[in-house]
Amino acid sequence: MELDLSPRLPKKVYGGDGGSYFAWCSEELPMLRDGNIGAAKLALEKYGLALPRYSDSSKVAYVLQGSGTAGIVLPEKEEKVIEIKKGDSIAIPFGVVTWWFNNEDAELVILFLGETHKGHKAGEFTEFYLTGSNGIFTGFSTEFVGRAWDLDETTVKKLVGSQTGNGIVKVDGSLKMPSPRKGDREGFVLNCLEAPLDVDIKDGGRVVVLNTKNLPLVGEVGFGADLVRIDGHSMCSPGFSCDSALQVTYIVGGSGRVQVVGADGKRVLETHVKAGALFIVPRFFVVSKIADSDGLSWFSIVTTPDPIFTHLAGKTSAWKALSSEVLQAAFKVAPEVEKAFRSKRTSDAIFFPPPN
Repeated sequence: MELDLSPRLPKKVYGGDGGSYFAWCSEELPMLRDGNIGAAKLALEKYGLALPRYSDSSKVAYVLQGSGTAGIVLPEKEEKVIEIKKGDSIAIPFGVVTWWFNNEDAELVILFLGETHKGHKAGEFTEFYLTGSNGIFTGFSTEFVGRAWDLDETTVKKLVGSQTGNGIVKVDGSLKMPSPRKGDREGFVLNCLEAPLDVDIKDGGRVVVLNTKNLPLVGEVGFGADLVRIDGHSMCSPGFSCDSALQVTYIVGGSGRVQVVGADGKRVLETHVKAGALFIVPRFFVVSKIADSDGLSWFSIVTTPDPIFTHLAGKTSAWKALSSEVLQAAFKVAPEVEKAFRSKRTSDAIFFPPPN
């Protein structure tokens, strides 16, 4: 069967007045299932509340637009109430309880990427809701709920039956929701638009990498992530993950061209991407991107906590390490051609500005 790496958009799973939840389907994007990767997106309208839930999969959340409030409860810990805004990344280990709320006029949109190898279904997140029409209380009998929380039957029925919403609800504007607490963001959130840059190439591109140093919970989720932004008409040099990691990429903004080359030198993907699309690069396949005039940015996770990449262009590329005689023989070219190939790109950058 021919490998289909075409970028995909998510499909709406559920929603209402408070907002919507979207997910990428493993049936349409089989590499999600094969690579045990989940991808979803939450969009909350003003006063939209994503009801408290936990997941069977570890994730990284990235705030694509808007601002709001998130609640995070680690096992047997106090609730953290966190202000979130565009560019924020939050590592969420599986089993952690979260809720999300938007009290602003602008829509709040959050991307979730994560691993599903410990989940119930490969390639999909399974959410367990604490409240709502599909919450855990609806599954237990009133006797069990009453005895567990020492409540009378009337109170139990109110708890179980009052909230008829499913997953996302719209809260009455008069209800005062929890305010973010000073200091709660520390150790839980990294803003990729404000963090120190790991790579900064003038007129080329910039990278912020999520790791255990700048976001400690990354160690618990078990995979790495980064935000990459390249300028108009710039290029991200061809490269591959040399530690056998699967790369899942969501286009955050801008547009551009992507090429992926796989085994036997076959180009397996040549496409134009724009904001909202998600695609996957298989293990060891070589990928390169060139931005359109508006630039190109993407958020990626790599299925290993400390990914190692090999770039095939630039001063530190594998080509530069090979002896000239081997290159002459391998390409079957004259010495002057090999010399031009080796000497043209002398910088150690992974992003190349547009030609003059």
